[in-house]
Amino acid sequence: MARGGIPNFGGGGNMNNLMKQAQKLQKQMETMQSELQNKEFSATAGGGAVTVSVNGKKEIVDIKIKPEVVDPEDVEMLQDLILAACNEALKNAEKETASEMQKVTGGLNIPGMF
Repeated sequence: MARGGIPNFGGGGNMNNLMKQAQKLQKQMETMQSELQNKEFSATAGGGAVTVSVNGKKEIVDIKIKPEVVDPEDVEMLQDLILAACNEALKNAEKETASEMQKVTGGLNIPGMF
């Protein structure tokens, strides 16, 4: 092997650039994660009868139910609407998180990030 070690890593200059890029990427990801955690995502079910909002931490923060859909004779339908809206709101949060992560990483898949 030629003196200087591995090509493109000799001399430390390229390694320093790589470290700076990694630190910049880490900072961008931390900023994005913070912004997403404070963002709310909403979804509706039953034509707007039930609306659920979640935050970027994937916590349910609000549930709104139109009074006209509250039927004591059909509690199962209301439960299904709430469940559907919750799942859709969580999917919206996940989709936005994945989209923002792809912007930061340039499409590079980094295992364990989200």
